[in-house]
Amino acid sequence: MVGVGAAVLAISTGAILVRLSEAPSSVAAFYRVLFTTLPLLPVALWRYREDFRRLTPRDLGFAVLSGVALAIHFAAWFESLSWTSVAASVTIVQAQPVFVAAGAWLFLQETVTRRMTVGIAVAVCGVVVMSLGDFLGGVLVGAAPLYGNALALLGAVTAAGYVLAGRSLRARVSLVPYVVVVYAVCSVALLGVVLAGGHSLTGYPMDEWAIFAGLALGPGLFGHTVINWALGHLESSVVSVSMLGEPVGATLLALVILAEVPTGYTVAGGTVVLVGILLTAQGRP
Repeated sequence: MVGVGAAVLAISTGAILVRLSEAPSSVAAFYRVLFTTLPLLPVALWRYREDFRRLTPRDLGFAVLSGVALAIHFAAWFESLSWTSVAASVTIVQAQPVFVAAGAWLFLQETVTRRMTVGIAVAVCGVVVMSLGDFLGGVLVGAAPLYGNALALLGAVTAAGYVLAGRSLRARVSLVPYVVVVYAVCSVALLGVVLAGGHSLTGYPMDEWAIFAGLALGPGLFGHTVINWALGHLESSVVSVSMLGEPVGATLLALVILAEVPTGYTVAGGTVVLVGILLTAQGRP
C-alpha cells in the first residue's frame, strides 16, 4: 500500500506540471509518452523478445486501437487543463472506470450490477453539476470551463477505450512489452497531432525539458507503472479506490502551487463524481 500511495502522489503532479509548461499541450503529451517509453525499450527488447515474436496481426490491431485511444486521451486531457480548473479536469478524467464499465457492457457483454448502474448514474450527475453549476453560479475558474470539461470528458472516454482495447492484448503479453508496444503506437499518433498542429519539437528552454522529463518520471514511470505492478499484488478494487486520491492530491497541489481555488460547485460535483466512481468500482461482480 505504501507503493500505491507514492504512485498516486506521483500521478497527482501530472496536471500541475502540464499547467506549468508553456509548450503546446500536444508537445508536452508527446514527450511525456516518448520519455516514458524509451527507458523501457531496451529492457523489453532484451528480456521479452519471445513476447514480441508471439504477437499476431490481431494483437497488433488491438495495440493500434489501444495506442490511438491513449493518444487522444493525453491530447484531450492536456489541452483541457488550459481551459478549466485542475480540480474539474482531473476529477472528470479520473471517471474513466465508469466508462470502462459501460463500454464492457455495450461491447463485451459483461455483466453490470445494480450498484455499478447506480455508480455510473451518480458519476454522470456529478459531471453535470461540475460543468453547469459554475455557469449558473456566475463564478468561473479557467478561460472556458465548459469547453475544458468537455475535453476532460473526452479524455475519460478515450482512456476507457484504451483499457478495453488493451484487455485482450494484456491477457497474453507481459507488462513491459505491452506498455512498450502500446506506448510506441501512442507516441507515433501524438507525433502526428504535433505536426498537424504546426508545432516545433525543438527549441524549448531547459525548464520545459525538465517538465517533459518530470511528466515521464513522475506520473509515467513512478506513477502508472507502479500501479500496474500493484495490480499483481493487491485486489484491483483496492487499487481502483486508491486512485480516487489523484483528484484530491491534484486539487490540493493546485491550491498550494498555482493558488487555484476550486468553486463550490466544482467541490460538490467532484465529490459526487468520486462517490460514483467508488460505487462503480465496488459493484464489479
